Amino acid sequence: MNRKLIDFWVGVFVLLGAVALVFLALQVGNFGSSGSAKDTYRLVANFENVGQLKPRAAVKTSGVVVGRVASIHYDNKEHRAVVELDIQKEFQFDKDSTAQVLTAGVLGEQYLGIEPGGNSQMLKNNEVIMQTQGAFVLEKLISDFIFNKSGASANDAEKTKDPLE
Repeated sequence: MNRKLIDFWVGVFVLLGAVALVFLALQVGNFGSSGSAKDTYRLVANFENVGQLKPRAAVKTSGVVVGRVASIHYDNKEHRAVVELDIQKEFQFDKDSTAQVLTAGVLGEQYLGIEPGGNSQMLKNNEVIMQTQGAFVLEKLISDFIFNKSGASANDAEKTKDPLE
């Protein structure tokens, strides 16, 4: 076989491999296209703690991606994280829907999950999702458990002490 032909095909396969790696990197980083801005509407949700949630994270309902996190910022007056969501117009959520920060996969990627409620009125552009649940923080749970447990142990010791001593 001709040496130039072999070099050509090797170059084609290397180029295809590079394109595939770029595509995978964009998918993992949530930079793939999810529709244009005019195909979405904005919702807002306030959270006590958003954990490691980042802009461009997926917004899912029933496991289906229905939008992306547009931005996250801190509200100094309310002392809460404000998360703005770009939801695809084909998906509508009622006013008593619940938003929560969830974790998926082995790598612990966080996303925002929306559970629809039962209200007949739908959320409109720039409206606020009133019911939210922040990220699960393992350190806080462990801390609460340790301090509550040690407090309970001291109280139990006081209760079991012999009153005649």
